[in-house]
Amino acid sequence: MKVNEIMTQGAEFITTDQTIEQAAVKMKKWGIGDMPVVAGGEAIGMLTDRDITLRVVAEGLDPQTTIVNDAMTGEVFACKEDDDIETAARLMGDRRVRRLLVMKDGRKLSGMVSIGDLAKSGDKELVGEVLRKISLPAQP
Repeated sequence: MKVNEIMTQGAEFITTDQTIEQAAVKMKKWGIGDMPVVAGGEAIGMLTDRDITLRVVAEGLDPQTTIVNDAMTGEVFACKEDDDIETAARLMGDRRVRRLLVMKDGRKLSGMVSIGDLAKSGDKELVGEVLRKISLPAQP
């Protein structure tokens, strides 16, 4: 089974120059806890509710003036639409992430794939293995 058969099509995103407040409002509206960060049409990072909490709120920064670029995680973990779901699952487990961006034609964002999406495949063993890897304690 391919990623494009189970992925969530499209993805809400935010740009580097928008404020944390704008990102939080968008997250609330869509009921999501993370969003891809896009610059020049390419995904360059992720912004999570955890990023907002630890890098903005806990540091006493103003969400109305702090921009996404100052709080986002600059790594992008992604797979391609035509990857097998096993490839996506392995990447999730290796990188210990619950979601991957799905790219089409290089770095063009076409959607996201989550553990919940993987569950749609019906492969309980695959989903269980990903969850096990993601849940391992972090190494110091």
